[in-house]
Amino acid sequence: MKPVEEGVPLAALESGDWRAVVQAYVALAKPRIIELLLVTTIPAMFLAAGGFPDWQLVVWTLLGGTAAAGSANVFNSVLDADIDAQMRRTRRRPMARDLVSTPRALAFGAVLGIAATLMLGLGANWLSAALALVANLYYVFVYTMALKRRTSQNIVWGGIAGCFPPLIGWTAVTGSVAWTPLVLFAIVFAWTPPHTWALALRYREDYLNAHVPMLPVVAPPVRVAWRILAYSVLTVAVSLVLWPVAGTGWLYPLVAAVAGAAMLAEAVALLLRARRGLVDAALRPMRLFHLSNSYLAIVFIAAAVDPLIF
Repeated sequence: MKPVEEGVPLAALESGDWRAVVQAYVALAKPRIIELLLVTTIPAMFLAAGGFPDWQLVVWTLLGGTAAAGSANVFNSVLDADIDAQMRRTRRRPMARDLVSTPRALAFGAVLGIAATLMLGLGANWLSAALALVANLYYVFVYTMALKRRTSQNIVWGGIAGCFPPLIGWTAVTGSVAWTPLVLFAIVFAWTPPHTWALALRYREDYLNAHVPMLPVVAPPVRVAWRILAYSVLTVAVSLVLWPVAGTGWLYPLVAAVAGAAMLAEAVALLLRARRGLVDAALRPMRLFHLSNSYLAIVFIAAAVDPLIF
């Protein structure tokens, strides 16, 4: 698909190339973020089923989860359009470039939210649909509207919305909540701050110019690196708790321990660079950011594969 050219006015998109219009609306939903959420949904379904879950249930859960996350991201795009326009990393997003009008974007987000509720409610169960709706509302009203622009702890508590996919996946299979999905929830909760703060270290000036008080904006690099290390330790510790709680075999704890050691090693390396006085890109925080993505995927995939073996 041909990329939308920068500076194309809204009228041209709406009356011209339909592919550009579709691309703009898809970009509103932030598909790259959705991919990460789905990585935490499917393993929870495998754990809940003790093996392969029903494929139709998986399809409906993934479709509903995608629509729910997309809806939240669309509303976030509308509310944060002014911030996105000021940041190099986000200034090409559709709302920042006026590629989609605000009323149409809001309507698109509402349609996705309604579709998500119906797909999860009818395709899985209404508990999963309710959890997805709660996550959506929390992301929009608590994180985006109440926390993001007001506190350096924004991502710590605002990131809770991103912890719901394991709960949704588990309840889609079982119709109830248990300790295993709550541990999966806690893994994502502990993982979110170091993952996001590493990105914010790299784009600290962007957040500063946009007046978003991410921790790297209001705290020196050394303190941020210590916080990243602390939350990384917590992430690895919680991931190992899943072993006895879910009763997995040896594969999961082995993979979780090796992946956790790699993440902790990179967090320590980041701290050492910060203590040497390096800042921003010189800290190479994106190494931890990308590694944390791989860590989460590997740990959750191991959780999904383990019940297929043991």
